[in-house]
Amino acid sequence: MNVKTVKKPARRVDTSYVSRFKMQAYGYNNLYPQNIAQITEASGTAMLCIDRYARFIEGYGFGNDAVAEYILNNEGDTTDDILKNVAADLAKFGGFALHVNYNVLCQVSDVHHVPFENCRLEETDDKGCVAHILVHQDWTQSKTRNGKKLRVSEETIERFNIFNPDPNIVSQQIDNAGGIDTYKGQIMWCSLDGKFVYPKARYDSAITEISTDEGLGNVKARNVRNNFLVSCMLISKRGEPKVDPETGDEIDSGQMITEEDLQQFQGDENSLKILSIELENDEDEPKVVAFPTKNFDKEFSVTDASVIERIYAQFHQELFYAIRIGKLGFSGQVMQDAYEYYAGEVTVEQRFIERAFKKVFSAYADPFLQTVDLTLQPLKYISSEVAGNNTID
Repeated sequence: MNVKTVKKPARRVDTSYVSRFKMQAYGYNNLYPQNIAQITEASGTAMLCIDRYARFIEGYGFGNDAVAEYILNNEGDTTDDILKNVAADLAKFGGFALHVNYNVLCQVSDVHHVPFENCRLEETDDKGCVAHILVHQDWTQSKTRNGKKLRVSEETIERFNIFNPDPNIVSQQIDNAGGIDTYKGQIMWCSLDGKFVYPKARYDSAITEISTDEGLGNVKARNVRNNFLVSCMLISKRGEPKVDPETGDEIDSGQMITEEDLQQFQGDENSLKILSIELENDEDEPKVVAFPTKNFDKEFSVTDASVIERIYAQFHQELFYAIRIGKLGFSGQVMQDAYEYYAGEVTVEQRFIERAFKKVFSAYADPFLQTVDLTLQPLKYISSEVAGNNTID
C-alpha cells in the first residue's frame, strides 16, 4: 500500500466561503473552535493537559514588573491579564486576537483581548490578502440578548480592519469612519499555522482519543451509579396469585421481585445489600445465593491507559504522564527536570506572543512601552525546600 492507495481521512479543517457575509468559514458549519472546545471540555485528561500547556506558555509573564502591571485599557486590564487570555487561546485553538484602538495622533491608545473563537476571516482579495476580521459574540446562535437569540446577521457582525499601525493608513481609516469617535480600531489576528490561515488545535489529531476519554468516564460513572451491586439474594418459588372472591379479578400476581425492587439495589449507594424476598407459601424454603456482579472497569482498563497516554503524548507531556503513573517516581529533581523540559517545548509559542506584543507596543502612545524588553520568563519548579518561596504543583 502506498500514498496513492491508502485510505484518505477527511480534512481536519474545511475552509469554505459564506458568500452573504463575504467570509471564510472556519471548519464544518463555521464552528470548528466551538466544536473542538466542546469535545475537550468533556475530557478531564485533555483539560488538564491544555491548562498545563497554557500555564507554561504564559510562564512567569514579562520579566519587567512595570510592563506586567501596566494598564492597557479603560477597563483596567493589565498586560498580565491580557497575556493570560492570549496564552489560553493559543493553547486551546492555536491562535489569538487583540483589539487595538488609536488616539487622534494615530498612536495605539488601548488594547483588549478578543476571544479567538469569536473571530472569522473575510474573503481574500485578488492578492490573497484579508482586509477585515469579522467578530460575532456567538456564532452558535445559542446566546440571548434581551430575551432574543443572538442571530448571526450583517447587523450583529462587527468588521474590523486588520492590524496595521502605519500612521498614514490609520489616519485614512479614521477619516473613512467619520472621525475618531466613530472609529472602531483594528484587530491583530495571529495564527500559528500562518498568516490568514485558520489554525488547527495542537491536539486536533488526538480528538478521537479525547472523545474516547469522555466515553470511558461515562462508563465508569454508570458502572458505579447504575450497576447491580447487591451482596447476595434469596431465591424462592413464586407465590400463587391472589383473586378477589367477589369480582374474580387478580389483586396480587404473586410476583416476588418487581421493577421497583430492582431499582432499590442499583448504584453505589445501594451496594452490598441483601435482596430479601418474602415467601408466599410456608413450604417454600429460601436459599441464599451469591449474586455475580459485572465490573465494567476491568473491560476498559487497557483502553483507558492507552487513551490517556496518547493524549499526554499529543501535548508532549510524556514526562508528566510518567510521573503520574509512578514510572519516574516523585522528587524535587524529577519535577525540576520535567518543568525545564516542557518550558523548552513552548518556546515557539512564547516567541510568537512576544513578537505580537512588540508590534503593538512599538506604536503605543507611551514611549515607555515602545522599547521595553518583552521576553517571557519560563516557568520553573520551585521546591518547598527553597526558603521564602511557594511550591508549584
